[in-house]
Parts: sequence; structure tokens; C-alpha cells
Amino acid sequence: MSVEMMREVGLEAMPGTGRRIVVVPPVPALLEEYASLEDPVADLRSACTAAVAWLDRRVRIVAADDLGRRVGESLTHRPSDDDAVDLLVLANGTACRSEKAPGHLDPRAADFDAHLGELLATGDVAGLAHVDNDLAESLLTSGLEVFRTLEAEAIEVQSVEIDHAEDPFGVMYWVVRWQCAS
Repeated sequence: MSVEMMREVGLEAMPGTGRRIVVVPPVPALLEEYASLEDPVADLRSACTAAVAWLDRRVRIVAADDLGRRVGESLTHRPSDDDAVDLLVLANGTACRSEKAPGHLDPRAADFDAHLGELLATGDVAGLAHVDNDLAESLLTSGLEVFRTLEAEAIEVQSVEIDHAEDPFGVMYWVVRWQCAS
């Protein structure tokens, strides 16, 4: 995407010369078949759409399951391109941040999400790849195991932009853009 096109959709150039990576949550409400008259995740959808527009047209979708892949394909409007350089990663934080959350309130969720948020904000791929899997599973996170794939690719994040960080419905969602060195 040219600098001019980026400005048209409200994106600024980020320093770096290599691949671009966007992290979004694998939220079923982002799928077209769940569209309704009132969008329950309008802000999240807007942030995801803008971040995905920042990626190259060819994108490899990195998801832990079929739902994540479907959400990624819905956001990019095309299937994953396994030879693409840019990545769309689908993962989210805990689903235990309130009494009405899918996993109900768990007092460990806020600290766990704060740690994840710090790792995302610093582009710490190795840290994300090595979060406590048992705790992540008990707090109903989704897709965090995909960061092991990124770690294996020796990705070096140069700059980070957090477009969205909220916990509607008691589930922590981030939309993050990473500009990488390679």
C-alpha cells in the first residue's frame, strides 16, 4: 500500500523495511454470516479493517483453528497465501474478565492480560511464544500458540502500533500492527 493510500484510510507509515504483521482476535462476530442490523463489535471491526488494509494484498493467515482462519479470510476477503510475506495473526487474551464473560470472572485474568498487552506492545515474539500455556488455557485465551510459529521464523519487530485494546463481553481483544526488520 502506498503512503498516499495509507493516509486515505487513516494509517501512518511505521518505521521498518520488512514484513508487516497484524494481530486481531478470532471473534465470530467479525464473520459476515453473523452480521445484524446492530454491530455489537463496531469499534473492533473498524480497527481490524483498518489494520488489515495496512497489510500487503497477499497475506498469510496464521490461526490456531478453523474459526480463526475463517475470520482471517473474512477480514482479508481472500484465502491465506502461504507464500506471502505479510501475516495476519489471530489470537486474543482471556475470556474471564467479568461475571458475564464466557469463563466468568477469574481474578488472574487482569494480570495475565496486562502481561500479554505488554508483550504485544513491545513486539516480544519470544515472550508471547512462551506464556504459561496451562494458565492461558484455564483463562480461555485463543490462538496464543501461533506465536510459537512466529518465534520459529525469527521475526524481529521494529515498531508497534496498538489500534484497539478493549474487553467487551469480558474478553480481551487487541488489534496490533507490527512493522518488522525482515
